Amino acid sequence: VSPLVALLLVASFSKPENTTCRHSGDLENPQLVQDGDIILGGIFPFHSSWKNRQENFTHKPLPLQCESLNFRGFQYAQAMRYAIEEINNRTDLLPGITLGYQMYDACDSIARSIKVALALVNGNTAELTLKECASAAQVQAIMGETTSTLSAAIATAIGPFHIPLISHYSTCACLSDKTKYPSFLRTIPSDYFQSRALAQLVKHFGWMWVGAIRTDDDYGNSGMAAFTETAQRLGICLEYSVPFFRMDPPDKIQKITDLIKASTSKVIVGFLSGMDMDVLLYEFSKHNLSGYQWVGSEGWIFDFQTAARDKTHILDGAIGLSIPKAHVSGLQEFILDVTPLNSSNNDLFIEFWETMFSCEFKRSESAAQVQEECTGREDVAGVKNSFTDMSLMPILNNVYKGVYAVAHALHMILGCNKTCNTDVQPQPLEILEHVKKIHFKTKEGDEVYFNENGDPAAKYEIINWQPKENGIVDFVTVGLYDASLPAGKQLNLQSDLIWARNSRQVPVSICSEPCQPGTRKVLQKGKPVCCHDCVTCAEGEISNNTGSIACVRCHPEFWSNERRDACVKKQEVFLSYEEIMGALLTAASLFGTCLTAIVAFIFFRHRKTPLVRANNSELSFLLLFSLILCFLCSLTFIGQPSEWTCKLRHTAFGITFVLCISLVLMAFKARLPGGNMMKWFGPIQQRLSVLGLTLIQVIICVLWLTISPPFPFKNFQELRDKIILECALGSDLGFWAGLGYIGLLAILCFISAFLARKLPDNFNEAKFITFSMLIFCAVWLTFIPAYVSSPGKFSVAVEIFAILASSFGLLICIFFPKCYVILLKPEKNTKKYMMGKGASK
Repeated sequence: VSPLVALLLVASFSKPENTTCRHSGDLENPQLVQDGDIILGGIFPFHSSWKNRQENFTHKPLPLQCESLNFRGFQYAQAMRYAIEEINNRTDLLPGITLGYQMYDACDSIARSIKVALALVNGNTAELTLKECASAAQVQAIMGETTSTLSAAIATAIGPFHIPLISHYSTCACLSDKTKYPSFLRTIPSDYFQSRALAQLVKHFGWMWVGAIRTDDDYGNSGMAAFTETAQRLGICLEYSVPFFRMDPPDKIQKITDLIKASTSKVIVGFLSGMDMDVLLYEFSKHNLSGYQWVGSEGWIFDFQTAARDKTHILDGAIGLSIPKAHVSGLQEFILDVTPLNSSNNDLFIEFWETMFSCEFKRSESAAQVQEECTGREDVAGVKNSFTDMSLMPILNNVYKGVYAVAHALHMILGCNKTCNTDVQPQPLEILEHVKKIHFKTKEGDEVYFNENGDPAAKYEIINWQPKENGIVDFVTVGLYDASLPAGKQLNLQSDLIWARNSRQVPVSICSEPCQPGTRKVLQKGKPVCCHDCVTCAEGEISNNTGSIACVRCHPEFWSNERRDACVKKQEVFLSYEEIMGALLTAASLFGTCLTAIVAFIFFRHRKTPLVRANNSELSFLLLFSLILCFLCSLTFIGQPSEWTCKLRHTAFGITFVLCISLVLMAFKARLPGGNMMKWFGPIQQRLSVLGLTLIQVIICVLWLTISPPFPFKNFQELRDKIILECALGSDLGFWAGLGYIGLLAILCFISAFLARKLPDNFNEAKFITFSMLIFCAVWLTFIPAYVSSPGKFSVAVEIFAILASSFGLLICIFFPKCYVILLKPEKNTKKYMMGKGASK
């Protein structure tokens, strides 16, 4: 050990025991004092501001000079005195123990609040010995402060000493954080619940576009932050949210006024203290800033003095949350009896009395009297001001409950029964732990207890400012909010009792009108979500609720109506007999059938004539029969598709056309002159050939129907607002194989007709058959692209047209020339004429 360290150790152990601790700075004397066995501290705002000084830092700053007497602070002090006096007079609570108090003025200053809090802890002595300095705190608990910012500062300073700080009016949710403020408790609910209750209240009335003004301190900033969070979750938007403090310069208030005038929202949420609201109200009255619906926090909404200052009725119809009404018997009379204050602090009492009655005590014989002279006998009860106004009785009751909470904790610690153990010295930590556990009822039946965060149960009354004919505002309770109830049942409003700005009709405050059914919201760029445009839903989509954020697409079988607010069943479209196109095609089919039947009848009547016999009457009748089937099969394409019509239409068409063309082909092979063709194509060979050619198509159709047959199908893609009922092919290969086979036979038939074009006229009308095959091939070649590109029922019409056109082509080109001869040129239908013409050829 070095010689210097050894010297310091010797010096430290050789210090005398009477070494003293000196108080640094000016001493702070309590404003109100009463001795007792156990002392409780109180910190209240006897003044609401202080005098600003410009310091030049050349000398020690003067002590803070408080100004603007605050009568509410005196009310809180009187409530604390009343509770202590009542406890001292009781025999069942702390018997034999007298409670005393020391109350300081916080002057609404953070620095002064901390200073007086430490004065309560350390005492008000200039010098203390080491032993006295290390002893327990001078007070066992502290009542106060009123504002959250000051309470947070005090709780931070005295928290390490575990001295309970019980506030009656500090509501900031931040104070529930026990890691920062371990010794803080309160008898008023936390703003955690109030902020959410205000947001639910605003949502209840449909006010989705609001402005907000808050006190620029822990109370306002924390409360508004919680309100904003809940409001956003409920879909409420804030057009503006501005902070304000009563000490702000006039230009700041002017900016707030201009902001409100320029805004479009008609509802203002005021998370303000009473003093800040009074300053704003004074400025707003100058600009006649009326016509807005105010929603208020408990800081000002149930203060009759604020209502009395509203001479221009700016706040008429205001609604908000207040602490439930309370009554403490005897408290009002005690508060108004101020004579005991005169014995505690003469200077404070004189200032109180002069301010109360607007008079002045005579200081000396030579002093000039500016105001009326005070006599000291003025009647307090006859004055109407914030001191005699008992609208804050719920807050005074909170002070009363806070004192009783400490008394019950001390009662348990001291083991009181008929008497208390005076040998026990209560320690702050012990008192704090017992205060957290207390659970009792006041004489009025109010339950007092704290949760794990040091907060009481959250219950609020919802009050509405309703002016009477004489201009006095009546605070009407229109509902309740109980945070202990399940979600959805916490807010209970009686809407029929609410009065809003000269009408019971609820004001409207929205950024954009709600989007009606059939439209959806589209957010406006750069604006909150409450500001939107309404866009009509697209075709096939609907919205059937007001304020829809998106349109819902209809089921594929449904389509949106004109208003876009309902899905209606799509019209089912198919080629029907009732529509013009279907009727015309049906008529054409029946006409072709009848015409073919007439031709067959003519041929039957003239079956003995040379012309009919020369054309192989058996094949001719079979050909006419197949043409009738071709005309009739087109009818299967008309009407609503079903399972059997889908299978029948394509197979019947394929088989009948193959039969028809194979008969034409056999007619050429059987009647070609010369060679051995007649020998090889006799009647039996003809029948077998027709049967064989047709059987191939039958096999194709059977395979098609077996593997992947056509089926009825609802086409939603072709037309957006209609359902096309059609027959799906099932197998495209089956369809095109059948059609290709028909085409192959048609080409063979065309080649045969082309080769026979120079045969004798009386033997065969080859050129007419050639022309019919040209028509047939042309029709079906054009059919392919037309069929592929035609939508819905038009593709069916194209197919029917192709069937009818090719059938009429065969009928007209093959049989009409013969009917012309039979009916109009009978002289040519003789054996002599035909033989003679054949010889000339």
